[in-house]
Amino acid sequence: MHGLRASALVLAIALAAYVAVTPAAPAAAPPPTEPEPTRLVTISVPGQAAFERLVASGADLTERIRPQSDGTIQVDAVLTQTELALLQRQGVSRAPTRAPRPKATPGATAQDQIVIERAVYLKTRDGYFLSVEATSSAGATAQLTTSWTGVRDSTGEAPMVPYVDANAYLGHQLAQPVPAAARPLWVTVTSASGGKADARVREWPDGERPDRRHPGYQKDFVTQYMPPGQLNDRIKRLHREFPKLTDIIALPYQTNGYRRRAQATIGTPPAAAIVLTSKAYGSEGGNDLRAELVDPGGASRPLTVSVGAGTITVSLATDATGATSSTAVQVVAAINAAAGSLVEASGYRGDAGAGIMAPAAATALSDFLKAPATVPRTPWQVLALRVGVHRDGSRTGVLAYAQEHAREWVPPLVTIETAERLLRNYQRDPATRKLLERTDIFIVPTVNPDGANYSFYDYNSQRKNMTNHCPAQQADPALRNTWGVDVNRNYAVGSLSDGYFGASANCQSGNFAGPAEHSEPESRNVIWLAQRFGNIRFAMNVHSYGGYFMWPPGAYKLDGRVALPRPTAAQEAYFLKAARTIEEGIAAERGTVTWPQQTGPVTDVLYSAAGNSADELWYDFGIFGWDFEVGNDVWNAEAGRWEGVGFQPEFAEGHQEALEYASGLISLIGVAADYRER
Repeated sequence: MHGLRASALVLAIALAAYVAVTPAAPAAAPPPTEPEPTRLVTISVPGQAAFERLVASGADLTERIRPQSDGTIQVDAVLTQTELALLQRQGVSRAPTRAPRPKATPGATAQDQIVIERAVYLKTRDGYFLSVEATSSAGATAQLTTSWTGVRDSTGEAPMVPYVDANAYLGHQLAQPVPAAARPLWVTVTSASGGKADARVREWPDGERPDRRHPGYQKDFVTQYMPPGQLNDRIKRLHREFPKLTDIIALPYQTNGYRRRAQATIGTPPAAAIVLTSKAYGSEGGNDLRAELVDPGGASRPLTVSVGAGTITVSLATDATGATSSTAVQVVAAINAAAGSLVEASGYRGDAGAGIMAPAAATALSDFLKAPATVPRTPWQVLALRVGVHRDGSRTGVLAYAQEHAREWVPPLVTIETAERLLRNYQRDPATRKLLERTDIFIVPTVNPDGANYSFYDYNSQRKNMTNHCPAQQADPALRNTWGVDVNRNYAVGSLSDGYFGASANCQSGNFAGPAEHSEPESRNVIWLAQRFGNIRFAMNVHSYGGYFMWPPGAYKLDGRVALPRPTAAQEAYFLKAARTIEEGIAAERGTVTWPQQTGPVTDVLYSAAGNSADELWYDFGIFGWDFEVGNDVWNAEAGRWEGVGFQPEFAEGHQEALEYASGLISLIGVAADYRER
């Protein structure tokens, strides 16, 4: 993600501390057990420096980031109401309901040089649009305006928006709706300082059209969002139905499982409360435990702990007057000494525990998991479906994997729809038959099944897996929605431990990289496929949302914005040519177009993402690694702005996204089918 300058450090630390630790409840309140609810909010950040502070704070930001013409930056974030209120005190606001007006900025006194990098015309499901990208030798302070002329003597004019990342100027952009009957033909970009450039407007995307399909071509095989169990059942069923065209590969590293230790918070936070955590998982006996604190009913009694029938009974010490006198720290020590085989006791969020504990009725420990019993609580076997006529390593391999981030419910449907189309059209469609004869396809519908189950049944905004690496002071049950590792920050190239930016060492951050590279079985499974099957030359990591199509480099070091090495000019040209073809496949489905300014290397079009999987696949294995961010913005003509669709849109929208990006994924397989090693 974006950079953090030294001047931002104080606010960043304050925000990070806030996001990492939920504020303690008032002294008289009972201990919190339920996390504060979160929601997806579009916020407006007052400029690049403030945005960099927000990123460094560890706030849970999505991939949808939109610079605005007035200098603000809009970003979608997953926030509690308390977090939003804190950010608002720091100058962040809810995004306006209408597009902002341009903010006047001082221009350079000398005439600047303008270069138009790209000017294209898009026909989309939402209408017709002009997209222009240009740079000025004056940098981000330049005031650039695009004017255009088109068919039927049509004209128009609009201001451009500067794009700055990690204090580096990357150019100006324009995304402007135009009437259907007034297609722009020429654009002129002018600067307030006198610079000027002209360019012809071309169409976008301008890749190869998808292969013509047989009239009986079948599609539309997804009817609902599917949790991991249903995804696995679907690919197993496809294997049973098409045994000559498929294999099931059980990936070697089982996940932790949809399970947690059982917990209870007892007492009055912060100083007079303790947290109990079972040694066994809740599903393996932890949920059967109870704990109570009792008044022995006499003076000068010692602190004792007894265990019987799954109940831990703490008899509190009393003073000479008969009042209970045991402090939280004393109770913690006594429980650990007498019941340490069953539970681990700790103070509340790192508090010294000097407060006097009061008697408390028996409290049941719980893992707080809500999925039905049909969802296994044991370690999960991640599956891949291998599809192709020749599954012997002799054909170009394509890896498609989804749901590294648990809350992204559409991406698994993209992979399932793709698998269904390939197999059910093999006999009837010559173009599909060619794909299966020339390629060897590996499909992993859900990389992160534990987190996905948690997203479906417990907390729909879960991004990470379910492995809790937090210490006791960050691990009471009210914080449970903040635990886990961001699987797509846990890889070993351009990682946080290598000094790259865009991941966090804070175990509660939305992009926590984990305690070490490849610490998580989910990331090891993806890399195992690349190691085991050397014929894999292409990979698509399917994410949501925001409408991006990206490739390496995906990370940079903050100091100087030094990115991982760029592909050669020939390799980058191949990435872009293939992208245009794949985007044609997406657009052919319902007219959704991935914008040119959202097509390119991750560090150019989004931010730095330290330790992501596409970088490791490209730099260590030579695999062309792409990233979809499915779910393109929708144009709100009345408000004059683009609106995001979210991680879990109404299924009618999610269904269409699955269909169109499956078409794009099949176009990628077509690119692979025509690939020849250089």
